[in-house]
Amino acid sequence: MTADGVSTGSTAGEDWTPSERARARSAFRRTQRRRATLVATVASVVVLAGVVYVVTTAPGWERAREAFFSPERAWEVLPDVAAGLWLNLRVWLVAGVVGLVVGLALAVVRTSRLPALFPLRVFALVYVDVFRGVPLLLVLLLVGFGLPALRLPWLPVSAAFLGGLSIVLCYTAYLAEIFRAGIESVHPSQVAAARSLGLTRGQAVRRVVLPQAVRNVAAPVASMLVSLQKDSGLISILGAVDAIRAAQIATTGDYNFTPYVVAGILFLLISIPLTRLVDAWSARQGWRGQLRGVSGAGVVR
Repeated sequence: MTADGVSTGSTAGEDWTPSERARARSAFRRTQRRRATLVATVASVVVLAGVVYVVTTAPGWERAREAFFSPERAWEVLPDVAAGLWLNLRVWLVAGVVGLVVGLALAVVRTSRLPALFPLRVFALVYVDVFRGVPLLLVLLLVGFGLPALRLPWLPVSAAFLGGLSIVLCYTAYLAEIFRAGIESVHPSQVAAARSLGLTRGQAVRRVVLPQAVRNVAAPVASMLVSLQKDSGLISILGAVDAIRAAQIATTGDYNFTPYVVAGILFLLISIPLTRLVDAWSARQGWRGQLRGVSGAGVVR
């Protein structure tokens, strides 16, 4: 630098070069990564080749290939199965939105200490315990055949509605427990600090607790929504013509099960990208499952 304060040389950062040991460590890491990639690739190819060999050399392979993997039959039934999948997607979206809203409301009620909300807390506790303890398939059967028997004039009795209602009832209970774990993960000092600034308890919960709670449990909530997309196919047992029901109709008469394979592939084309996006987003957010009791299947109490 000159007397006028003008820099005449490069900065210290531009002059920095890694030491010989640092370069050796970097080269070693690159070698290890290349070796690990090579080993993983070779192992995957060997396992895949072994599976293909076992399957294709089985005595009944030709018959199974015609019954499950017929390209002509797959192309023939693809439009009907895809149309059924559109119903699954609509049920998934509606059930996901309703489940998130109602589940968050139940979690807020469960964690509230207002005496006036005691009856609602009891209701939320019973609701969560019941619908987390009963299998989804049983709820589908009870709701799908029980509610129409009441002959309520204002209640839709379509299979898609009743199936979606059953899914909402079950998944709302799981989402409520996940949100409750997120709310309880926020330290009480956060509420005390908000109250000291003049916020009411309701404002503290809405502006301080809930934003942190939702951020803390965003990863398991996203995983539950992916699982909900898969279970939307269970509405077929009530007669809704979704992807699975359309595949079942297509197999009637010829006993060719390729439509089921087509339905499975369509579900995978949606669920696998969603799962990978959730995993990538979770890793980016630094999620490592710090919340105790939170799992992909709900909250263990």
